[in-house]
Amino acid sequence: MSAAAKHRDAIVQSAVALFRKQGYAGTGLSDILGASGAPKGSLYYYFPNGKISIGVAAIEFAGNKVAATLEELARQSDSPSRLITQYCGLLAGWMKQSEFRDGCPITTTLLELAPEHEDIRQAGEAAFGAWACIIEQALLRSEVEAPRAHRLSRMAMATISGALVQMRVQKSAAPLLDAAAELELLFESALPNRRSG
Repeated sequence: MSAAAKHRDAIVQSAVALFRKQGYAGTGLSDILGASGAPKGSLYYYFPNGKISIGVAAIEFAGNKVAATLEELARQSDSPSRLITQYCGLLAGWMKQSEFRDGCPITTTLLELAPEHEDIRQAGEAAFGAWACIIEQALLRSEVEAPRAHRLSRMAMATISGALVQMRVQKSAAPLLDAAAELELLFESALPNRRSG
């Protein structure tokens, strides 16, 4: 990887970390540059629209990282409910490790900027859609009916997103772990052998 490409990656990864902790509005370009160690010129070279461009890149980067994690968990899991409990367990662990200071960099950015900034909104929609699609595919592999698999996957993502906010508010993993337990039951009830039993 070239030095210039490393600078771009460092800017994006630093933005993700800062947005997670202090939100988009609370993060200045000087904060991102300082954390990344990249020269100032590289910021406007790679991100000609400034902070909005960095916001889009940060959402895409974080979205891809989460998608890769979900894909790996889906390969390891023997059921969609297990996928959900493992993923929520990971999220709860990361949140505890940060003492509930960190949030989802995508959610914090979207709450501040969507729908006014269409590029940001589209990047967020793509990220959430990709995550839900991985869960939907796991449900379909377990022979859950297609319309229900679609609805359940979207509902799971909405539930997890809400639980992440509640975790920060309560400084507790309980909202997410409780949500995961109920999602697990709901996913199990959607399986063909459970419906016919």
